[in-house]
Amino acid sequence: MNNNADTFSISGRIRSALHAIEGIVEVMRSQHNAWLHALATLCVLTAGYAFGVSTSQWCFLIMAITGVWIVEALNTAFELLCDVASPEFHPLVKKSKDVAAGAVLLSAIGAATIGLVIFLPYVTPYL
Repeated sequence: MNNNADTFSISGRIRSALHAIEGIVEVMRSQHNAWLHALATLCVLTAGYAFGVSTSQWCFLIMAITGVWIVEALNTAFELLCDVASPEFHPLVKKSKDVAAGAVLLSAIGAATIGLVIFLPYVTPYL
């Protein structure tokens, strides 16, 4: 264990940030659904800007977007750990991966629902 773990340093914070960026890059590189999340994020940000959503609506949109990205990143980390712990197929590992993927799906459905609640009033006059 590192005895200097409690010592604050700017270089240590920079290293931590660089490791976090490496993690985000890994999610984008290895997870096809992350590209769908990125596209959805760009669409929501564009629509929010185009419709001039309120500050409180922006807060809900940002929380929904962030929630999906967090769950996707945690799912990726969980899958990688499962692959190391059990390189061969194991039915319980499959179930755990399925549950983690289900969490991503639930967060995406929740985010889409928030998007509908916010954007539907802006869109319905044009339908």
